[in-house]
Amino acid sequence: MIDCFVMFKQMRRNLEVWKMGTVNYLEALKLQEKLASDRKALKIIDTLLSLQHPPTYIVGKRETVHNLLIPDSELKSIRVELHYTQRGGARMYVEKLELTMIELTSMYGVKAQARQKCEIRVWVEDKKIGTIGVRISFGITSHGLAFNMDPDLNYFKHIVPCGISDKGATSLKNETDVELPAEDVIQE
Repeated sequence: MIDCFVMFKQMRRNLEVWKMGTVNYLEALKLQEKLASDRKALKIIDTLLSLQHPPTYIVGKRETVHNLLIPDSELKSIRVELHYTQRGGARMYVEKLELTMIELTSMYGVKAQARQKCEIRVWVEDKKIGTIGVRISFGITSHGLAFNMDPDLNYFKHIVPCGISDKGATSLKNETDVELPAEDVIQE
């Protein structure tokens, strides 16, 4: 008799990583949707997109625009886009992403934590350094995590991040005296 669990653990999965640099949110979303469709149809192997967006506010399926503190009409003047998405959170997967962000901060000597198990946010004291928004459909994950390496923190003044009004936001650059790697090094 074959132990399916042992056999599953021994299987190796291939993963293709696309290092894309800065990509507009809608372009990245369309690409994710195409890749998810192709993956569901078994046309491609698992694919990880490594990218960042220009300044963009995202409203997920469990959030409201009440967390936006600036009128829509003023978004263009501060050079930020607003988009709505269907991402949410799958608990087990989210916990693994939280641990990834916590380990990353510790590499730079910063103590981060998730306040509660599977909270979907990672904190440095009372400031959010990362958050997770995933969508899983037919076993295929899209969206992912947002980790603040070195964003312009002024953009957080115009929103209530994740609907939590009494907390701030921070970045790895803000929490360290370390010169962070250039974008091309981060992608590696």
